[in-house]
Amino acid sequence: QVRVVESGGGLVEPGGSLRLSCTASGNIFEIDAMAWYRQGTGIKRERVAVITYGGVTDYSDSVKGRFTISRNSAKNTVYLQMNSLRPEDTDVYYCLAVASTPGGGKSDDYWGQGTQVTVSS
Repeated sequence: QVRVVESGGGLVEPGGSLRLSCTASGNIFEIDAMAWYRQGTGIKRERVAVITYGGVTDYSDSVKGRFTISRNSAKNTVYLQMNSLRPEDTDVYYCLAVASTPGGGKSDDYWGQGTQVTVSS
């Protein structure tokens, strides 16, 4: 199986910065993409940032210019550098790894447990 673990959340004042980390481990053949989501108030999680196998990145409009996603492919790890944080960025942030396993064929989604980010003075 594939395990996804996030870290780096915490409490920060408005205008501050945090860096989240996410590592996928286990029986991985290939990672197609890794992404960060946050729960928000709706039923569907909001995708904050994504980075593909080819290194293409994309961001939601709400974080563009403030957040940066990067990766260490050798470690199956992705980072989310969050700058100029706002109270409305407060949320639980989840990491998603889209990965295939040896002999498994198609890729599946693997989620982490989430890490809390709180922006407050």
